[in-house]
Amino acid sequence: MTAQPSDTILIVDFGSQVTQLIARRVREAGVYSEIAPFSAADEAFDRLRPKGIILSGSPASVPEEGSPRAPGRFFAAGVPVLGICYGQQVMMEQLGGKVSVGDSGEFGRAFITIDERCRLFDGLWAEGETHQVWMSHGDKVTEIAPGFRIVATSPGAPLAVIADDERRFYGMQFHPEVVHTPDGARLIANFARHVCGLAGDWTMAEFRAAKIAEIREQVGKGRVICGLSGGVDSAVAAVLIHEAIGEQLTCVFVDHGLMRAGEADQVVSLFRNHYNIPLAHVACETLFLEGLKGVTDPEAKRKFIGKTFIDVFEAEAKKIGGAEFLAQGTLYPDVIESVSFTGGPSVTIKSHHNVGGLPERMNMKLVEPLRELFKDEVRDLGRELGLSEAFVGRHPFPGPGLAIRIPGEVTKERCDILRKADAIYLDEIRNAGLYDAIWQAFAVLLPVKTVGVMGDGRTYDSVCGLRAVTSTDGMTADVYPFDAGFLTRVATRIVNEVKGINRVVYDYTSKPPGTIEWE
Repeated sequence: MTAQPSDTILIVDFGSQVTQLIARRVREAGVYSEIAPFSAADEAFDRLRPKGIILSGSPASVPEEGSPRAPGRFFAAGVPVLGICYGQQVMMEQLGGKVSVGDSGEFGRAFITIDERCRLFDGLWAEGETHQVWMSHGDKVTEIAPGFRIVATSPGAPLAVIADDERRFYGMQFHPEVVHTPDGARLIANFARHVCGLAGDWTMAEFRAAKIAEIREQVGKGRVICGLSGGVDSAVAAVLIHEAIGEQLTCVFVDHGLMRAGEADQVVSLFRNHYNIPLAHVACETLFLEGLKGVTDPEAKRKFIGKTFIDVFEAEAKKIGGAEFLAQGTLYPDVIESVSFTGGPSVTIKSHHNVGGLPERMNMKLVEPLRELFKDEVRDLGRELGLSEAFVGRHPFPGPGLAIRIPGEVTKERCDILRKADAIYLDEIRNAGLYDAIWQAFAVLLPVKTVGVMGDGRTYDSVCGLRAVTSTDGMTADVYPFDAGFLTRVATRIVNEVKGINRVVYDYTSKPPGTIEWE
């Protein structure tokens, strides 16, 4: 059993880097969507029975031998189809049109002219208007398939948008899913709501009810254990599962002493006092810090922390006894990234993802109630479940915790210093009303000491680095442009209030070339 509603749009992935954005835009229109690689699209179609199909872009070239194709039966299924970039080209090729390798491509901002009306444009674009879009293609359609007509053009793409209103097939050479096509989200909403005729009533309340029913069916009278990291994903998963099966769920919180200020207390209070969920709080700061002595390589830190977390979690699970299921906060991007669009071997999942390795070692079945959701949807579900905004709106925090925000050796003293500086930084961000405008902000304690002067005395203390970025998905990030007054205020507070720091710097590096975290 799956929790998807009956009104679903299937997105066939041909390997575009922005396929996830298509799913996001469909869901923003209030319609449930799922992505399937073209090699598994037949199975997904049978499982989902979609009311519409979207064909994604691709780095491949339609004229090349062996380039991917959509299942032919999709075009005879009687459901609307929208082809985007490569999706338009492959649809034309499969339906009797022609695609040629272009002499020159069309990349970046472009402008299309609306030549004729079509259902995709209803209430949005009118004949004679010009609109900005985002192009990224080398090949182009040179001959449209029977039944289609040209409804929009651009200097570099004479067939910018094509339409077959009778069969409800549409193709566009540009990418409506990216923000650089200003009306793109409305075009996709038009396809989902107007062309496919879907109500657009998919909500978190509906998802919550369907998921609770699914969890009850999967688990029955079995017992479930859930490893809490202190993050939003595992917390939301645990609260949802508890709503479904009550005290059949036990949570294990491995408190490794590498959390932010007050975070461990917040997690324990949330689960024991607010939700009354059975919780094993394992305080093992000494175990982790002893193991980190002398370790300076960031990958060595990650591996030690991950292995030790698994060891502690496994020991606690044995104490609970009899659990058949392991709950994880796996999200939809994790699922997508673990499947190769070519159908070949899956890409490697991040080593620190959730509690990787436990299912095989412990012979347990997985319960992953969030695997259909994106990060912001998890936050919406958390609000639906009644979690406080202060909890669900928190910035991302890495699994290894403060250990990778302390380049060099990790000690309790350095963790305590960093916790205080980080708390001041976040406090000032909240006071300035900037917390929700920033994707992630944190302090770093550098393995560098500098000379300073405080009062009449000389100091020789550590340097604190500050980091703040804006992002949509964490894959790329821009530096948040604090004004000088804000940074001066934060630096003054940290130097005055945190013993052990006498200098503060701000990291102006974007991602790429840097990463968001320092290690």
